[in-house]
Amino acid sequence: MTLGARAIVVDAAGRVLLVRHTYVAGWHLPGGGIEPGETAVDCIRREVREEGNVEIGGEIDLHGFHYNAGASRRDHVAVYVCRVERHLGPKAPDREIAAAEFFAVDALPDGVAEGTRRRIEEWRSGGRPAPHW
Repeated sequence: MTLGARAIVVDAAGRVLLVRHTYVAGWHLPGGGIEPGETAVDCIRREVREEGNVEIGGEIDLHGFHYNAGASRRDHVAVYVCRVERHLGPKAPDREIAAAEFFAVDALPDGVAEGTRRRIEEWRSGGRPAPHW
C-alpha cells in the first residue's frame, strides 16, 4: 500500500495554501509520501515546510482518509487540516515546486485539481469526506 498525506493549511485570513508542482499540471494541496519511520503528522509538518515555506502550529486534525485509484490500486491519502504558525518568507521555485500561494476558498485559481477542490469544499462546508479521492 502507498500512503500519502496532504494538508489543508489555513492562514489567519482563512485562505488555503496550494502548490503547483513542476511535474504535474494544476494546483494541489501540499503533501507527499509518508517516509519509513515517519508519522503522517510529521510528514505534514515536513512537506508543508518544504513545499510552502510555512510552519504549522496547534492542532493538526484528520479531515479524511481517501482511496486514490487514479494514482494506483493501492494508493491512500490522509488529509489533515492545520493552521499557519509562521510564514518563513516567499517560497522560491525549485525542481519540485513551481509556486506556492494562499488563496481565498471562494476564489480558488483556475486549474485546481479536482480532488483538491473536493477536499477544500468538504472542509469548508463541514461535509462528510468522500472515501474516494
